Amino acid sequence: MDVNIQSVKFDAGKQLLEFVEKKMSRLDRFVERSTGVDVVLCLDKDSEKGNKVAKVTLHVPGNDIVTEQRAKTFEEAVDLSLDVIKRQVEKRKDK
Repeated sequence: MDVNIQSVKFDAGKQLLEFVEKKMSRLDRFVERSTGVDVVLCLDKDSEKGNKVAKVTLHVPGNDIVTEQRAKTFEEAVDLSLDVIKRQVEKRKDK
């Protein structure tokens, strides 16, 4: 699967980029015909839930699956996004 990662308003470290690629590569187990995934990591102004935002777009035939999660760390935001995508994929499979 093709994973595109963008970091907005900061430079993502090598460790963070490897973490995101590792997590997104797990989507291959759940999604059969995915063409790729776009991950946008950005900093937001202060927020109650955290100022780290992960926007994930999973490209599948038909409609893309999009999620945006906020957390105190980028790793936590990516994990939350992954959970949301898994639930949405399961919903589509049940239909």
